[in-house]
Amino acid sequence: MSSKTLTRMDLSEAVYREVGLSRNESAVLVESVLEHMSDALVKGETVKISSFGTFTVRAKSERMGRNPKTGEEVPIEPRRVLVFRASHIMKDRLNQSL
Repeated sequence: MSSKTLTRMDLSEAVYREVGLSRNESAVLVESVLEHMSDALVKGETVKISSFGTFTVRAKSERMGRNPKTGEEVPIEPRRVLVFRASHIMKDRLNQSL
């Protein structure tokens, strides 16, 4: 299994090759899509990409945690976390490659 990381540059290069926009236009398009997704998530909206998956924001309440070095209990602040749930189509694709 490969450990390559897909980057923004890789995405814009793929748009350049497959859609035919200029490299600059492709980079702007990728940035725009990612910005729209980020803005929606910051507002607490769900981002669903058909046949890929769903990104949601979940609120986690304050809880007690433990410092693993000292064993001391410390409060963990309430926060929002990003959750990704892959679609069944994506899960099937992932498991086909085994």
